[in-house]
Amino acid sequence: MQATDEQRDDYRSSAVGRRRSWYGTKKHVKRVLGWRVPNLVMRGAVNVLRPDLRRTGRLPAPAALREVVGIVDESRFVMLRPSMCVIAKELYWGHGRRPQAGDDFAVRLVAAVARHSDVLFDIGAYTGLFTLVGTAVNDKLRAHTFEIVPEVYRALFDNVVRNRVLDRTTLHHVGVGDPETTITMPVASGDSALPSFYSASLSFNDGIPIAVRSWDSFADEVPAGSRVVVKIDVEGTEDDVFRHGQRFLAEHRPDMLCEVLHEHADGAELAALLKPHGYRFHLVREHDLAPAGELVPDQVHRDWFFTTRGEDELTAMGIEIGER
Repeated sequence: MQATDEQRDDYRSSAVGRRRSWYGTKKHVKRVLGWRVPNLVMRGAVNVLRPDLRRTGRLPAPAALREVVGIVDESRFVMLRPSMCVIAKELYWGHGRRPQAGDDFAVRLVAAVARHSDVLFDIGAYTGLFTLVGTAVNDKLRAHTFEIVPEVYRALFDNVVRNRVLDRTTLHHVGVGDPETTITMPVASGDSALPSFYSASLSFNDGIPIAVRSWDSFADEVPAGSRVVVKIDVEGTEDDVFRHGQRFLAEHRPDMLCEVLHEHADGAELAALLKPHGYRFHLVREHDLAPAGELVPDQVHRDWFFTTRGEDELTAMGIEIGER
């Protein structure tokens, strides 16, 4: 059957979207593998044949499991619905930690900075991992948390409530970037898990409008003199965040963990937006930060740490600095 123009415009009907969903079969396969007996069989087979798959954190979690406990150093937090939440599923397979070393180090990096911060901005929060980590390690930290996908936002809200940090968390169902734009997101994705990769560049024929605000419009939300830590994961639109956040950067000079995707990012453009504010760039590796003179997107590591702090100060916070 030939697709209509409307279907072709919908990401879920595109070639990439259909491959991601295994041509519509993925959600059914994962649902069955989440049942108790098939899940036990799968676990036994993986333990014998492919134990390395456990370290990916991508295998289905038991459907009946309601929540998992996350661990960062001596602190604990809870994430709900591991059968649907990509991050909660990782914590399940990683026994409370993200199974990939670089991802786990990024969590511990933000935790180390959050202990010395007053405010956290979690831009592209998904279901709130970094919000929950920051508020778990620092009971004085206040968080501003941003998510644009309606069904993911609901899961984010539930996680914040479950961890009893709603009084310290302001949730924003808006995008951060160019305020002259509007993005659309579907009410429900129909995916096998809550989507973690939806961005402003995708279109959906049942999409509802989501407002976009500049980061600068939140500058006055942060008390003068506050120490700010930021996580940014916006699937390739971080240049818009920084371009419309120059006042925020100038006034608050936050420490930032930022995803920089090799296939999408313009490192020179990002550097030009950050260098005037005194930022230095560190590539986030498996166990340490690698200082970098220039911001060149890496084909292996996707996370970067942008800071105006010196290396001695970072080391004093317990953050490992590696070779350049």
